[in-house]
Formats: sequence, structure tokens, C-alpha cells
Amino acid sequence: MAHPIQHFRTITKHRHKVIINCARAGILWQGLKHDLSKYSPTEFIPGAKYYQGTRSPNEKEREIYGSSRAWMHHKGRNRHHYEYWNDYNPKTKQIENVEMPIRFVIEMFCDRVAASKIYNGKNYKDSDPYTYFLRVKGKSRMHPNTEKLLDTLLTMLRDKGEKETFAYIRKLPKGERKNG
Repeated sequence: MAHPIQHFRTITKHRHKVIINCARAGILWQGLKHDLSKYSPTEFIPGAKYYQGTRSPNEKEREIYGSSRAWMHHKGRNRHHYEYWNDYNPKTKQIENVEMPIRFVIEMFCDRVAASKIYNGKNYKDSDPYTYFLRVKGKSRMHPNTEKLLDTLLTMLRDKGEKETFAYIRKLPKGERKNG
């Protein structure tokens, strides 16, 4: 059974949390543009159809079909997902991870914190985004420099809290420069 109203509320609540986090991180404009593709029919309809409220509807779509068309659409339009940053390397003739610009790593951090708060609700702990990150850490899913920066931010959040982590983030360069 589809849940368009609940799905709309969830993605909108999530966006608002990301906007707040991005403002705290010094990238408000990115926060305002965050995840707008989730309101497109390609993403919204499956999101409503597979809505559960406790995890991404994309997970349910994957369980049924083996993949998620909504996710494929989403990751190809939102540069705060490390999956966006893969390209063919003409030297190695392989698809490889590309280093994310810092501002998108920061947005990814803001997104993960917001998603953890939405899905964990009153049980949220500052360690939750790091625990989620452990599913991919060390598995060559993202460029090593991108993974290192995200690990640093999520570890800082886990160990020192939001206030200190966002203070640190505000000091990072936000331009198109690479990590490292």
C-alpha cells in the first residue's frame, strides 16, 4: 500500500534537517538544493510505494527487484553521494572512484547525520552515523581521501559531538578543491 503523505513528510523533514546542518557547516545554498530530486516522479512514486518509515524505501525496492530505479536516478543527480563520483579511467581502462570536492563530503556528512536522526528518532546517538559508515569503510567504495575525510568527521561527531564537529567543518575549505 502506498504512503504518499507519510513519504512526503519524511523526505521533507529530512531535507529540513539537512538544511539546518548545512547552514551550521557553512554551506547553506547546498542545503537548500539538497535532495530536490526526491520530489520527482521517478523517485517519489517508488518512495511512496515502498515507504516503511524506519529505513529507505530504496532498500525495499531492492529486495523486490534486485535494484532500485529510484536510487539509480537519485545517485546520478546528487553529488553528495559517493556513488556519483565514479568514472572511467582511460589509463587503467577501469571504472574508478573519483575524489569528492570537500563541500560535497560535508554535505554527505550533513545528510548522514540527518538520516540517522530521522530513522533512529528518539534513540539517536552521535555514534549512529559512524556505525552506518562502517558498512562501507575499507571496502574501496569511495576514493581513499574522501573516505578519510568522512571518517574523520564521523569519528569526531561520535567522540566530541555536533558542536565541536561543526566548528571544525566551518574551518574547512568549501570550494571545488580536492581533499588532502
